[in-house]
Amino acid sequence: MIMRPAPSRRLAAIALALVFGLAACGKETGDDDKGEDEAHERAEEELTAFEVEHGIGPVKEAITLGPVDPAMAGRGKATFEGKCSACHKLDTTYVGPALGEVTGRRTPAFVMNMILNPQEMVERHPVAKQMLAERMTFMANQGLTVTEAREVVEYLRTQSKSAPRQ
Repeated sequence: MIMRPAPSRRLAAIALALVFGLAACGKETGDDDKGEDEAHERAEEELTAFEVEHGIGPVKEAITLGPVDPAMAGRGKATFEGKCSACHKLDTTYVGPALGEVTGRRTPAFVMNMILNPQEMVERHPVAKQMLAERMTFMANQGLTVTEAREVVEYLRTQSKSAPRQ
């Protein structure tokens, strides 16, 4: 009988190998990096006040929150469990940051833009860049719609003990 690791362990092992592989591909600091650093600084300077607070992506207006919508939160929970829980836990850092209190730290629009546009966020947004530097892991784009991302935010609101940011 051949013992095979569980699919989630196999996926985690592949992700870990990829992270270490990418980290090993770094280059020595030199004049080429100087131009790259200056380009990143210019990109940060080009962010609007909205983008600094709410992130970069398809959500271009602040999200006004009312009472929690249980049906929306239920759909968001299902999406979170199917698309997000492999890397995110609610109460502990795993591959990505713990998300149980994320709605107290970040605006709904920021969370949605991070879900919907992770590549540009880590390239241009200072908070996302910092998260990448701390975790050394890119967030995968799960291909969610704006509606699905909003439902995930609604679910995350139900998991937070602190008041959500607007």
